[in-house]
Order: sequence, then structure tokens, then C-alpha cells
Amino acid sequence: MKQVFKLDLAEARAMVAGAITRAAAIGVPETVCVCDEGGYPLVLERMDGARVTGPQIAWNKAFTAACHRRSTHLFNTPPNGPALPGNEAFGIQWSFEGRFAVFVGGFPIVVDGVVVGGIGLSGGTGEQDTACGLAGLEALRTLLAPAGHAVMVEADIRR
Repeated sequence: MKQVFKLDLAEARAMVAGAITRAAAIGVPETVCVCDEGGYPLVLERMDGARVTGPQIAWNKAFTAACHRRSTHLFNTPPNGPALPGNEAFGIQWSFEGRFAVFVGGFPIVVDGVVVGGIGLSGGTGEQDTACGLAGLEALRTLLAPAGHAVMVEADIRR
């Protein structure tokens, strides 16, 4: 038997709040999705003025990051990004009925070395989506630190 951690709704909400606070500070209307380890949304929020396509894109990024346990942009990072032409996972973005996202804005949520979910963002540039995603991860780290849990807060995550 294996003991596992699960994100709860309060933790997911804290992450979304952290990401949206950062988005508001830099003036970019974002959509943020936090999903569980199976890629199912716990919280999805679209800021006023954010694109109507944002919810699906943010969910796709969170799904990909959680289920494949890596930051989404790493799939297309040269020279060895697995989804680049000629590499082993070229075409993976057409998997899961097009849900697989291979561009910047999705990050696995890693607590105590284990992927427990994903956070995906849509609405800004890659740099802005990354800044907001890291703010969401930082919000979770701050929330869980008193209980002694370690949350990975970095852009390039592979688990």
C-alpha cells in the first residue's frame, strides 16, 4: 500500500489566488486552472477581460503538466524537446483528443517530491504565464511550509 498526498480545494484556491494576484500586478488578464494528479480541474478561473479561449487552454496545460509530470514548454525546448520534429514524441500534441499542450504555461505541482497536480495559465506571453504560474506555486509553498511540506517552485520541472 502506498500513501499519497492529494490537493484539496483550499490549496487549489490559494494557488489560483496567488497567480491572479501576480497577473493583476503585471496587468495581464489570465485564466488559471489547477487540476489534480489525473488532470481533472479543481479550480478554473478567468479574469475579467481574459480571452474566452483561455479556460480550455489553461486546462490543457494543467492536464499535460500533471499527467506527464513536466513543465509543458520542455516538450519543445531545443535541441532535445521530445515533441520537436524528429524526436521521439513528435506529434504528441494531437494525443488525448488535442488536450496535450506542448508550449509554455503549464507546470506540475510537486509536493515532497511527488506530482500531485498541475497548474496551467493562458492569457499572457510565455514570460507572463510563467511568472503567474510560479506565483501560484509559491502560494502553495507558503501555505504548506508550516506543516513541513516542500513545494517545488521553478519553471523547468521534470519528474
